[in-house]
Amino acid sequence: MFDVTIIGSGPAGLTAAIYARRAELTTLVVSGQQPGGQLTITSTVENFPGFPEGIEGPDLMDRMRKQAERFGAEFDFGEVTAVDLDAKPFTVAIGTKTVETRAIIIATGSAYRWLGLESERKLRGKGVSACATCDGFFFTGKHVAVIGGGDAAIEEAAFLTRFASKVTVVHRREELRASKAMQKKALENPKIDFEWNSAVEDILDPALNKVTALVLRNVKTGQKKEIPVDGVFVAVGHEPATGAFRGKIVIDEKGYVVTSGTRTSVPGVFAAGDVQDPRYRQAISAAGSGCQAAIDALKFLEGEDALPGW
Repeated sequence: MFDVTIIGSGPAGLTAAIYARRAELTTLVVSGQQPGGQLTITSTVENFPGFPEGIEGPDLMDRMRKQAERFGAEFDFGEVTAVDLDAKPFTVAIGTKTVETRAIIIATGSAYRWLGLESERKLRGKGVSACATCDGFFFTGKHVAVIGGGDAAIEEAAFLTRFASKVTVVHRREELRASKAMQKKALENPKIDFEWNSAVEDILDPALNKVTALVLRNVKTGQKKEIPVDGVFVAVGHEPATGAFRGKIVIDEKGYVVTSGTRTSVPGVFAAGDVQDPRYRQAISAAGSGCQAAIDALKFLEGEDALPGW
């Protein structure tokens, strides 16, 4: 039996663990398949406060985990396969075993959707990214491509014009799916151009360990061409990791956990980080919501619900 079980071990989950243990709650962190979350596949993190020289993503997560361990958080490196939220205490199935818990913090995050190319996988962190806010600065004065045509892609493209000399948006259709206002700004921006009706066939060049070009295929004619670029930003959406909770709590049409503050539709179950945040999706905002979730869980366990009336 634990006071709180935290499902996920990225910035949200580990921050929640630190705060929960500081409040002397018995705490279990279920790390899942990717301990440390998305930052473990991120190279240099330069926008997390307190690291003026930047810090490697895996190093940052290792420090957070050690801090949670120092305060006494327990870790299970299995994966949650099922939860029972219908009775108290809650039960959480981790592989073949089950634990009981008085409160749950869901911090399972979300995953970037990728194109699925082998070259894309090999060049992640070496010119291929899915986060302009994280990595845009590294492409100052360079030509980059953004893959996608929705709001997220156009936001990424607009942000990248602060740094890049040129941004090419690659989209499979003849027109953008982004809002009209965003489309207008992008179409009028002299730094942004477009490759319409185009799909990415390959990213060059893994042999050089850096991005040098995109191979595009026109989806109407089948014609292929190369365009030289220094970086590629994939912006084709996110997938919140909410599979184990569907039908158990309220989840929106895009798969995100619906919260009021950090409270979900089930009293005693909280959510923090990217799993409930389609807007910011930053390590620091995830860590902040992890802190909030731990405090809200403490209030709940003490019989004082910090945010009554969901």
